[in-house]
Amino acid sequence: MLEEESYQGEEYYEEPSPPFSQNSSNETDNNNNQNKNPYELDPSLIAVMKYRRRKFDESIAACNKLLRKNFKDTSMWYIKCKSITSKVWIDDTEMEDEGIADILLDETTMSTAPRPGTSFKRPLTNSSSSGRRSANPSVRPQTKDGRPITGFSRPGTNSGSRGGTGKLTSGSRGGTASSIENVFKGNRPGTNRPVTSTGRFVRLGTASMKFSGLEQEDTIVTSYIDLKKYAKITPLGKALCDYLIFVEHDVKRALELASYGTIEAEFKDWWWKARLGKCYYQLGLLRDAEKQFRSTIKNQDMIVSRLELCKVFLKLDQPNKALEEYELACTMHPNDPHLLLGIARVYDSLNDIDKAIQYYEKVLELNSSNVESIACLASNYFYEDQPEIAIRLFRRLIQMGVNNCELWNNLGLCCFYASQYDMVFSCFERALQLADDSNGADVWYNIGQVAIGIGEIGLAYQCFKVATSIDNEHAESFNNLGVLELRMGNSEESRNYFAQAMALAPNQHEPVFNNALLSFKKGNHQQSHELVLRVLQDIYPEHVESLELKRKLEAKYLML
Repeated sequence: MLEEESYQGEEYYEEPSPPFSQNSSNETDNNNNQNKNPYELDPSLIAVMKYRRRKFDESIAACNKLLRKNFKDTSMWYIKCKSITSKVWIDDTEMEDEGIADILLDETTMSTAPRPGTSFKRPLTNSSSSGRRSANPSVRPQTKDGRPITGFSRPGTNSGSRGGTGKLTSGSRGGTASSIENVFKGNRPGTNRPVTSTGRFVRLGTASMKFSGLEQEDTIVTSYIDLKKYAKITPLGKALCDYLIFVEHDVKRALELASYGTIEAEFKDWWWKARLGKCYYQLGLLRDAEKQFRSTIKNQDMIVSRLELCKVFLKLDQPNKALEEYELACTMHPNDPHLLLGIARVYDSLNDIDKAIQYYEKVLELNSSNVESIACLASNYFYEDQPEIAIRLFRRLIQMGVNNCELWNNLGLCCFYASQYDMVFSCFERALQLADDSNGADVWYNIGQVAIGIGEIGLAYQCFKVATSIDNEHAESFNNLGVLELRMGNSEESRNYFAQAMALAPNQHEPVFNNALLSFKKGNHQQSHELVLRVLQDIYPEHVESLELKRKLEAKYLML
């Protein structure tokens, strides 16, 4: 944790007011005595107390009141700067989503064809020779890059339409192809502009300032500040540096201030070096950031510096190097759950399920209320056909106060597969009450899956139609609509639905195989063979049904 340094500002005393004249009446004296409150707290003490109680708006208002009287009060300026920064501060020790510019302008690629398990772009598969168990795509949904859905939405894994949303979707893979077109789409096609990581920070800052109603008095004008002067006053300089990074997102000026502060501290203060590394990271200078974080750890071994260093290697797409740094940090800080959670995330992203579960359980041994570990373990138990244990974990989240659409949706699915049918639709009703346009389609899709399980084909068809009306890019619903149309004998409608699902989610094997099977039954063996090869070569090499269909096609060719 970063240590906050207190700063005692200069004290300014007002000249005492002149004494009352001898001609003043007794009534005036009595009124003045009645207006004075001997128990009123000092305004500066009020500002500090409000800041410590995390009532930042009230603290800023108290600081502004004193700064109007004396704009040179550096102690109140310090409290105001810290309050504004704490108000919009975010934990940036995790990975963030990549924009289109990050993909196009990425110059840190180590290998264009990495081995399985050595890159996030090529995680482990069932056919890998490492002997480690990975998720089965036929059972567990996967993200756009082929990684299984973990049960918890985290940055860097949810840029696809279905990828990384943390929703349980039985019988379909999540995610779309990792293509530039999908990054361009965004949550609202036609309205989101592709950005870099730094550009995203800038737009987040302006949006948060507009949303919170920050006025001129609730901001600090930094354009005329002499950075060298503030770097000599360490507490004020550190407060200003955080303000530039988290509020104004002016990384270049923050980098300049951090460099001045490092020189003033004679390169011995770890905090300034950590801010230098953070600025270099946001500017895309990852190797410079690595040097600064390593220098920080030499001065003082802090957990946050270790996390930032591992984040650099994750950004460089070197998960094995990041794991080495995490393991080294765990030897220095053996009882910190943040490091163990980072290791679990990396193994989860590499599709190494066994080790990910092992570290999630270690996190819960240290912190039994960690929401991410509980959600990921519950998701894993569900996909390993143990819904009863998953129900216990999801109920644990409800007891902890978690109440969202995804949780009730997952609990409804677990109740269905655990044969607790009386609770299924009540859970889905709660999920629909909490749903919005971003997750309502997933809830209706899962209700349709339950309807198929109980034989209500008409209800399932209506649910998938509702899902596609909410989200017209919901590939799983289009695939299942194609299957239902095929059951009703409408082969042309079924083919159209499969083609639409393939266009929306080219990384899913179900619509491609369904289209191949339909083409085989219609006698179009050439198209069927092309689609089967697409499944086996590009999407899911171990798909049993596709291998069987390929053998049938080869037998047909031998007969010709």
